[in-house]
Amino acid sequence: MKIGSIDSGREFDFGRTASAYAEYRDIYPEELYDRLRALGVSADGTAWLDLGTGTGILPKNLYNEKSDITGADISAGQIELARKDAQESGRRITYITAPAENTGLPDKAFDTITAAQCFWYFDREKMRAEIARMLKPGGRFIKIFMNWDFDVRIAAESIALVKRFNSGWHSGRNAHEDLYDDLFPGRVTEEFYADIPFTAESWHGRMIACRGTLASMDRETFEKWESAHREMLKKYPGSFTVGHKVYISYFTL
Repeated sequence: MKIGSIDSGREFDFGRTASAYAEYRDIYPEELYDRLRALGVSADGTAWLDLGTGTGILPKNLYNEKSDITGADISAGQIELARKDAQESGRRITYITAPAENTGLPDKAFDTITAAQCFWYFDREKMRAEIARMLKPGGRFIKIFMNWDFDVRIAAESIALVKRFNSGWHSGRNAHEDLYDDLFPGRVTEEFYADIPFTAESWHGRMIACRGTLASMDRETFEKWESAHREMLKKYPGSFTVGHKVYISYFTL
């Protein structure tokens, strides 16, 4: 994938990070899930679509057998892992490989549509029409974003190291610009802070699963970054927490 407004147009492919994403990106705090449930996500008798679902982290953690759940993502590799997890766990979730702008899903089919950690990758104007087409009257569209606190020492060091090997990486800049976009009238935005637990290994995996490393580096560069990052992490033995800011923006159509 190549988007001119992101990382100066450098190509990235989250399919390359699918295994790391499945293992290390399942880090949303329980408070986020509580807030999403309060907004009606995965409620009994509802239909919910998760766009840019990746390896199915939201559907897995908000699963309700009394809700009709669909996840869509453009990455076949990530969808393959999401389907495997659903099959092995017995969760009844439908996963499809499709771009968010053209899912092929029916009109007025969903009570809720979510997009977590991904909306800035989509074509905004096409998404406005597609969301309005797929939501039922009175339905709700919810954007979710969570990012590390740039003032936390380990996060600042890891970011600087990625940028040493991939200077065009912008980290969460595009996501922050997207947070307060009034895609539809009546936007409501909630914010809260959460301390997310990590070990050196899981933090390393978290960085592998970000756009700036394996998804966009060539193999030689990635191996050099990985070696340097593991060396840096020797200063952080045991377990620790990294503060994250969590944002939820939602619209009721």
